[in-house]
Amino acid sequence: MSLEIGQRVKVRRLRDRVDKDTAGRLGKSGVIRQYKMVDGSGVGLVVEFDDKFSTWFFEDEITPE
Repeated sequence: MSLEIGQRVKVRRLRDRVDKDTAGRLGKSGVIRQYKMVDGSGVGLVVEFDDKFSTWFFEDEITPE
């Protein structure tokens, strides 16, 4: 899967336990704003949602819209 900055995506799953704010984004859509280096697991993607909340996800946790 090739995801790019500026692309609209939907959160389809969460790999790990996360805080309540992040868990509430499951099934929601946002825009990829930047890439994030993550420890030993490759690259994450920072997604910003319509309410300006942003957090990062692994590539397999999001899907293009």
